[in-house]
Amino acid sequence: MASQKERILIVENNPTASDMIARQTLQPMGYRVEVVRVATDAIQEAIRFSPDVILANLNLPGLSGKDLLVALSAQGLDVPIIVIAEKGSENDLIQAFRLGAADSLSWPFREAEVVSAVERVLNQVRAKREREQLSRQLHQTNQELQQRVRELTTIYAIGKAVTSITDQQSLFEKIVEGAVYITNADSGWLLLRQENSKTFVLSAQRNLPPAMASKLSLPWDDGISSLVSLSGEPLSIHGEPLKRFKVSQLAQAVMVIPVKVKSEVVGLLVVVRKAPKPFGPGNQSLLEAVADYASISLVNARLFRTIEERARSYQQTAENAQAREARQTETLNKVYQELEPPLRSCQETINTLLVGEDSRLNATQKALLRSASDKISLTNQLLNNLIKLHD
Repeated sequence: MASQKERILIVENNPTASDMIARQTLQPMGYRVEVVRVATDAIQEAIRFSPDVILANLNLPGLSGKDLLVALSAQGLDVPIIVIAEKGSENDLIQAFRLGAADSLSWPFREAEVVSAVERVLNQVRAKREREQLSRQLHQTNQELQQRVRELTTIYAIGKAVTSITDQQSLFEKIVEGAVYITNADSGWLLLRQENSKTFVLSAQRNLPPAMASKLSLPWDDGISSLVSLSGEPLSIHGEPLKRFKVSQLAQAVMVIPVKVKSEVVGLLVVVRKAPKPFGPGNQSLLEAVADYASISLVNARLFRTIEERARSYQQTAENAQAREARQTETLNKVYQELEPPLRSCQETINTLLVGEDSRLNATQKALLRSASDKISLTNQLLNNLIKLHD
């Protein structure tokens, strides 16, 4: 049984032939059949009816079957035509095939011959449609694969940027640019919460109108992101429900993804479309991956600031220690400079007394003077050693 979608147009001025083809043969097989008697009507009916196959008599009154072949081709109607000719019309058949006829029938013919010719041509039509469908599917698959490759390439580039770009503002701009690209959005922006505050500021944007783009680094309220900051869940909205939010002045479809550090919402990634075409689950998955990279960059920035603060603290401690060391050295130098002359004078006096061998000094006194001289020498040596250690 033929598919109900397969349509056959018969162009035949012979009632006997058209009845045999249509009512007796094709309609019982399930084909949808229309019959016209002249070629001019056939052109209009072909446009309206969109047949899968046309059976046309070559010897029609007025425009002939060959004229019909030319006219249909001129109209851009790619419909296979089975031409009907009386026996002995071989020359007309040859011309018809040159003009693009798909098959032929010789009148008079039997029902089986009609069925065979129609099935041959329809098999070609079905095969062609199947090839076209496969070609469309292949084209669509290739486009989807190319889109996936672009998406993965963009995600990879963002991930690489997170680990290589030290300018956080440039990184945020790259994140928003990637988010707009992989979701086929018209514009997008990134809001970040100020530290120790619930206020979100516009930190990066892509394709916003100049009046809005000028609000970079300023508090931002699009009327919808605040809901996501409270819920912590992604939000996709489009069409009529979006009209009650301020962002509807800019777009008819919006998706907002929270940027979280642990469970805390620290930012909001937003993409919008001017047309009311909603963002799907695939878009959400991609944006969540981008939001994760934004979160990583924020964590890295916090760690970097902590390291910098610790480094500054250590540097300050080291500088303070060096300053103390310098002060101690300076103090020791002053002490040495103040003590060294009297110590040297004392030692010289003792040496003079001992060298003079004054008879008034007994052995005990001389021993005490030698002991004092030794202690003065030791004290002087200790002061020298301390100064050398601090130099």
